[in-house]
Amino acid sequence: MARFTASSSERLGRVGAGVTRVYLDYASFSPVDPRVVALMRPFLEGGVGNPGAPHSLGLEARASLDGARAKVARLVGATAAGVIFTASATEANNLAIRGLAARARGRHVVTTAIEHISVLNACRYLAKRGWEVAYLPVDGEGRVDPDAVARALRDDTALVSVMAANGEIGTVEPLREIGRAARARRVPFHVDAVGAAGRVPLAVDDLGIDLLTLSSNDLYGPPGAGALWTRAAVKLSPVVVGGGQEGGYRAGTENLPAIVGMGVAADLARAEGAAESLRLSALRDRFLESVLERVPRARLTGARGAARLPHHASIVVEGVKADGVLLELDLRGVAASSGSACNMASGQPSHVLRAIGCAREELEGSLCFTLGRWTTAAEVDAVLEALPAVVERLRRLAS
Repeated sequence: MARFTASSSERLGRVGAGVTRVYLDYASFSPVDPRVVALMRPFLEGGVGNPGAPHSLGLEARASLDGARAKVARLVGATAAGVIFTASATEANNLAIRGLAARARGRHVVTTAIEHISVLNACRYLAKRGWEVAYLPVDGEGRVDPDAVARALRDDTALVSVMAANGEIGTVEPLREIGRAARARRVPFHVDAVGAAGRVPLAVDDLGIDLLTLSSNDLYGPPGAGALWTRAAVKLSPVVVGGGQEGGYRAGTENLPAIVGMGVAADLARAEGAAESLRLSALRDRFLESVLERVPRARLTGARGAARLPHHASIVVEGVKADGVLLELDLRGVAASSGSACNMASGQPSHVLRAIGCAREELEGSLCFTLGRWTTAAEVDAVLEALPAVVERLRRLAS
């Protein structure tokens, strides 16, 4: 597997003299793979036209756009014609939910209590306009019951939206069973696959998926690009209106450099994802086993083993506050998080941890470590050395 041309510490910075940064926050932002950057560069340096222009440069740009569309589609076993490029996964989720609602006959949506905030807020947008939304509960590991999804379906259900895996606790959802239930009632099934695509097997036909959201940066591509794949039978109205780009579903001149980068990143994920997931799951298990052994009153959140994203490790630690732990770790050169970056930006307690039954004191001590393409065993060891000492020190100060 290719490495950074410069070391990860050089790219991500240093913390003080002699302190090398360890980056375990890939779910928040993934460094762009240098191979992606290399193929994006000509599109950033000029000599490339608008994909909508009729001249030769425009036709070349259109070919590059269509090539990226095919690469993204191949990652999830989909048809290239169904890929709609957006500026982000958040926009793609809004297009899936609000765009479908504008054309739907029914006025009922089924989702879960732990979806990404962009899905929840899109559903709340519909609720303010007279729609009914069923927010299904999850079990203690964050898994929704497919039978509960089937029972929630009604004659006027227009959409089922369930994420592939949760970004805060790493639990992978039973998509095949949910897709089967939705297909039996002829209800479109939307999956937010951010964080899961390229890491766990996702094939839209096999899983019965009708709409699928993807993020470029979660594939080690550039930020500023996302995609929504839709089955041909699904009809949407655009959320962003203007010109006729992206088949009329998303107006605005396409961000060709970012889209090309997303296509390259998708190709790399398709070719290398299985081997990378095996490597990361081994590091993840080693990390979790050691943390739970060495940090008293810490426990895992989310599922274990294959039912968990391979790069994802999340825990709650009693007796400390996550902000303090993260600050201390940062001073020691370790970058981690306390869950979803979008939730942290809102300043609200985690709806995911509340949904799986975490007590208030556990909510305050939620930590999330996400590994990535350039994470090494030595970096994991460095965090395992730092974390127990940080927790012990903060508990001592609080007592």
